[in-house]
Amino acid sequence: MSVELDFGAVLSQWPFLLKGVLWTLGLTAIALALGLVLGIACAWARASGPAPLRWLSGAYVELIRNTPFIVQLFFIFFGLPSLGVKLSPEVASVIAMVLNLGAYATEIIRAGIAATPRGQIEAALSLALNRWQVFTRVVLPPSLKRVWPALVSQIVIVMLGSAVCGQISTEELSYSANVIQAQNFRTFEAYITATVIYLLLAIALRRALNWAGPRFVFGR
Repeated sequence: MSVELDFGAVLSQWPFLLKGVLWTLGLTAIALALGLVLGIACAWARASGPAPLRWLSGAYVELIRNTPFIVQLFFIFFGLPSLGVKLSPEVASVIAMVLNLGAYATEIIRAGIAATPRGQIEAALSLALNRWQVFTRVVLPPSLKRVWPALVSQIVIVMLGSAVCGQISTEELSYSANVIQAQNFRTFEAYITATVIYLLLAIALRRALNWAGPRFVFGR
């Protein structure tokens, strides 16, 4: 049995593939920025916030980390309209990715905060720094440095997980591959091409974040 592969039929649709790549990168960039902010805020709340905030952030983390991403996405896109909240596929995808990354980032960053020597905090307080200054200038930067490899891995996982967003018609890479194979019936070629692109994106994103972290996030 001979199999004839025709990648040209897929690659000829490169503008559509490029659009999917750009959507994937855009969703990831927004999720990265907002998810890290959410993770830092919740990590602070769980580590040293008042009791109500500790409880709320803990409940949020447990809810997100113990439910599948696709269920979270479907709840936001299909479930919320029953409450009168209608979102576009793109907005629903962003919210789901931010909430997902934020929950995992919370626990990763909290681990870094917990590893901060108590004497370092006491020394900062003795220099008349307030608690906000201690957290943002003394505790957070070295904490991020300690856990940055784990955060990078989680960001890459969230980027790859964005493929699920095609199920609600968000025009990211897997959606583009699915449309292309439906048009030309080159299923193997379409998904192999998408797989290779995802692999390249993951490698590039990991390297970019490992380069950017020491320069822009936590300093050298």
